Amino acid sequence: MKIRSVQVSDYDVISPIINEWWGGRPMADKLPKLFFVHFTTTSFIAELDGKMVGFLIGFLSPAYQDEGYIHFVGVHPDYRKHHVGRELYHRFFAVMRENGRSIARAVTSPVNKGSIAYHTKMGFEIEKGNKEVDGISVFADYDGPNQDRVLFVKTVQ
Repeated sequence: MKIRSVQVSDYDVISPIINEWWGGRPMADKLPKLFFVHFTTTSFIAELDGKMVGFLIGFLSPAYQDEGYIHFVGVHPDYRKHHVGRELYHRFFAVMRENGRSIARAVTSPVNKGSIAYHTKMGFEIEKGNKEVDGISVFADYDGPNQDRVLFVKTVQ
């Protein structure tokens, strides 16, 4: 598997498939083109035999000098459980370390049980929110009314 930096042109490949990879959930609007323009040094594409099998969009926080934020990660449904996500995360963690960052953050919806399980398996901790949904601590209305979110944090060494 080859991991490379995101290019602006990758937006035209990824945007049409996001909803499909998320089982029909409308997610494409959560990943605008600006991420492919401004975060090319901290976002990555995983390819296998020339085919895109995953991507990670992340950035180093301009406000918190010790933090990196993983905004969006997707793995082709046929390639899940093949360590594609793990390799993408490890590449992002390497960039964080190279830039003196040690705290990784990520956010997901409480309905995305797969994401919650994956992040905890990767060593992320769920931050204590202000309510629980299905036994998971969440931040109510984090992204607006009725837009609860699970917040993750991980120390990267």
